[in-house]
Amino acid sequence: MPGPKRSVRVGEQLKAALADLLAREVSDPRLVGIVVTRVELTDDLGLLTARIRMLTGGDDIKTRNATLKALERASGMLKRELAARVKTRIVPNIRFFYDEGQDQQSRVEELLHQIEKERKPR
Repeated sequence: MPGPKRSVRVGEQLKAALADLLAREVSDPRLVGIVVTRVELTDDLGLLTARIRMLTGGDDIKTRNATLKALERASGMLKRELAARVKTRIVPNIRFFYDEGQDQQSRVEELLHQIEKERKPR
């Protein structure tokens, strides 16, 4: 049975290297507390773009947008550092997105608790 696809392996390498970079190398206070949740690449790596999903320390939209802007500004430096750390022939362009899956999961859990409360006999 073959192992994971190459795009998955490269994505995991990029995720680990980026998490380390954000934790140790970046000094921008807007980028403190970022958690990289996923890195998505095309299967053939032909698109050469990595969609990086992350969570921020703040919950409000203003904080998220400020963090995304700071990441976009730092993307050139981050790509250079990733090129030195991840051994691939071509390092993909990186784009950052807020991972809304966590918010959706919290909302589903909240709805399930609400349904459970309503079903309990009084």
